[in-house]
Amino acid sequence: MGQKLKIAGWVSLGVLAGALTTVSLQTVARNAVAPLPLEELQQLAAVFGMIKTDYVEPVDEKKLITDAISGMVSSLDPHSQYFDKKSYKEFREGTAGRFVGVGIEITQEDGLVKVVSPIEGSPAHRAGLKTNDLITRIDDTAVKGLTLNEAVKRMRGEPNTKVMLTIFRKDENRSFPVTITREEIKTQSVKAKVIEPGYAWVRLSQFQERTVDDFARKIEEIYKQESGLKGLVLDLRNDPGGLLDAAVAISAAFLPENVTVVSTNGQLAESKFTFKASPEFYQRRGNSDPLKRLPASLKKVPLVVLVNEGSASASEIVAGALQDHKRATIMGSQTFGKGSVQTVRPLGPDTGLKITTARYYTPSGRSIQAKGILPDVMVDETAEGNVFSVLRTREADLDKHLSNGQGAEKKDEAREKARDAALKKLEDEAKKPAAERKLPEFGTDKDFQLMQALNQLKGLPVLVSKTQTERKEEPKEN
Repeated sequence: MGQKLKIAGWVSLGVLAGALTTVSLQTVARNAVAPLPLEELQQLAAVFGMIKTDYVEPVDEKKLITDAISGMVSSLDPHSQYFDKKSYKEFREGTAGRFVGVGIEITQEDGLVKVVSPIEGSPAHRAGLKTNDLITRIDDTAVKGLTLNEAVKRMRGEPNTKVMLTIFRKDENRSFPVTITREEIKTQSVKAKVIEPGYAWVRLSQFQERTVDDFARKIEEIYKQESGLKGLVLDLRNDPGGLLDAAVAISAAFLPENVTVVSTNGQLAESKFTFKASPEFYQRRGNSDPLKRLPASLKKVPLVVLVNEGSASASEIVAGALQDHKRATIMGSQTFGKGSVQTVRPLGPDTGLKITTARYYTPSGRSIQAKGILPDVMVDETAEGNVFSVLRTREADLDKHLSNGQGAEKKDEAREKARDAALKKLEDEAKKPAAERKLPEFGTDKDFQLMQALNQLKGLPVLVSKTQTERKEEPKEN
């Protein structure tokens, strides 16, 4: 990234735990450290001693200390995390785009594990797991009471071993067990095809180490098939994030050289930085620049970017940069709003600390945190509407979420009414046959939002949302 950054390692980002990753900038620790609160440290030592001597049974000292560190870090915000040996290894595997597990992107809801989406082609996908499924048990262990990281650990394992997940499917109001055989998950983060003569679709499901190379290869394939491309849809729906350098590179593929892609601002001097559309900000040491293979016309081809509530972090950086530079029309739903930077600092050879150190800002200075990117054109998921969007979890819904730092947070008074209406409609939908409730697959001719994106590129009428309004950031409870 250049000498200015003083970056010593991983640079990554994202929204969800488990198979997902978060933005990570390694920085140099501050020289000056504030005096430690001795009275509180003495209380900590006293509690530690009492547990050791008075608890009903012996407790492992190392586990007590590890749990204390984990609790201290997790109390800060939803994205700060202490990595023990296993979770540190899993974090690094996630950024590489491969790990051994069942293949689901997850978050937490009401103390349970919620499936954001099964990774295409994974054991979970083949087993029929769906978005919004709730995992209530992992083998014989109840999920309620487990941290998200602990749940992930139980689902991960060795290749060819089995894990039984108990699933509660809300829209069918039933629970059922699913036995899944773990395998190495190699996520394919880029899909692409020519939809019709002159128009192509490129989908990024996550920003990983291989994403930029795969993106360049897919674009080359498209141009071999359609040299006179009239329009391109960049699909970032349900893309939870990934590596920062990949996000900068994808933005640079469409933007003029050296314009601002994203900036960061935090307490540390090293957290104040601007990333530009230039190879020094995304090219990995010793590797060639994949973007040099791209046709020059890609920077001028008409572009629509599709986003939704599942588009987070790296996706929001790309959408925000292309929107601010007026390079693309952003269509879909307001994005997740994960606009904070996490620094990953090694604490030893096998452990580390991921801690929030800054916020992300679009080129025009807008904070992404707890706000997200508001599309230029709101488009529903289906022709019948998109009322369920108000039920979906966003950054602003997460406990202890960081504010956006740009003025007082406002509460949307109409949201609770919309939620009530959506819940009622959800009950009605649950009575329909399962085949009628399934949303069309992304990239097909039944994909309503994609069809509207094509209309936008062709200058045809677009059916804008019947139900969506801007989601304001709601006040945090102290």
